[in-house]
Amino acid sequence: MKRLLVALALLAAAPVAADEIEIKGEIAQGGFAVVRAEPGTRAVFEGREMRVSADGRFPIAFGRDAGRQATLELIFPDGRRARRALDVKPRQFDIQRIDGLPEAMVTPDPALLERIRAENARIAEARRIDGAEPFYLQGFVWPVVGRISGVYGSQRILNGQSRQPHFGIDIAVPTGTPVVASADAVVTFADPDIYFTGGTLILDHGSGVSSTYSHLSRIDVVVGQRVRQGETVGAAGATGRATGPHLDWRVNLFDIRVDPMLVLPPMPAVPAR
Repeated sequence: MKRLLVALALLAAAPVAADEIEIKGEIAQGGFAVVRAEPGTRAVFEGREMRVSADGRFPIAFGRDAGRQATLELIFPDGRRARRALDVKPRQFDIQRIDGLPEAMVTPDPALLERIRAENARIAEARRIDGAEPFYLQGFVWPVVGRISGVYGSQRILNGQSRQPHFGIDIAVPTGTPVVASADAVVTFADPDIYFTGGTLILDHGSGVSSTYSHLSRIDVVVGQRVRQGETVGAAGATGRATGPHLDWRVNLFDIRVDPMLVLPPMPAVPAR
């Protein structure tokens, strides 16, 4: 950890040598990090070429079930190449088993499955956007402040069938609580009626980094709109498949789902309600 902190200080204070890189963030399952290399460097992370900012920075991320190593390939401006193997720290996640549920709650009917697939395809398309503005470099703020009621990586096994893990954090707040943009962004998806997530908003923070806001009772922005960090973009609610009012907030690097807690500062004091 001490070695990493030294690297972070250098990242902010000094230019990077021609054959070096510096990493700020978590190299762990669910982790997100920003790599800094010499400006003009090309970067390929796990087979995908990443968009590198003018000052040599680019994002990398690791999914919930990422393997023990990830590969980063660099092509420096003078043509030299380097290949780095990154050791990914494993984590343990909460698993819950629930049996005796009605089958309709576990396996949707064919018509509903068709709707879900179509909606998932639209969401995946929004998350493939590789915006040129690196808004993510400003860092993230909490989109809303409240009690954490659900965490990243948790998973339920319903009637013996494994469900998809939870890839966000749930923040319990009353319906109508304003929700703000966690960083500057362009709105790439806005739909008030997605089956699972209800009112759903996706913001593009550049270079494949996006954030998703689910179960909104109100959406205040439209696709293509530029928003600023801290600007109200909607209101929390209980739309879609929700058991109570909250915000489900997620962060992605393209299709890699990141633990939002690893990109946020400590939560400010929860306001009295």
